[in-house]
Amino acid sequence: MPAQGGQVALEFGRELCLGDTRSCIDVPCAVPNAGYVYILASERNGTLYIGVSNDLVRRVQEHRCEVDPKSFTARYDVKRLVYYEHHDDIRDAIKREKRLKGWKRQWKLELIEGMNLHWRDLYSDIAPSEDGEQRSGKDR
Repeated sequence: MPAQGGQVALEFGRELCLGDTRSCIDVPCAVPNAGYVYILASERNGTLYIGVSNDLVRRVQEHRCEVDPKSFTARYDVKRLVYYEHHDDIRDAIKREKRLKGWKRQWKLELIEGMNLHWRDLYSDIAPSEDGEQRSGKDR
């Protein structure tokens, strides 16, 4: 979709993300070729799931809604977003996901606690609010 002033308009759920695509780096936003590595948990120190997506909000929502009731995350109630990383290139995100999956559990716990000491569910920080505005962890 064309935008004014040399900006790029990208679909993001039901809204548009307007602006230079680099402005989306710190917030989960649909950026061409970008990706996210994320970790979901059932609870603090509980079952972990590591995934990759080009649309973090949509993918976490799919886990939370149990789109596939037979999936690992549905079977083990793994719905809490406890960690994520942004990568400018989805291929780098895929490589990182594969590396993280090979890590010892203790290393994964330390990675999570380095970003999210109390294992707070980060989904509310990244999901658009009901009025369509992006939420910020600073407001919580």
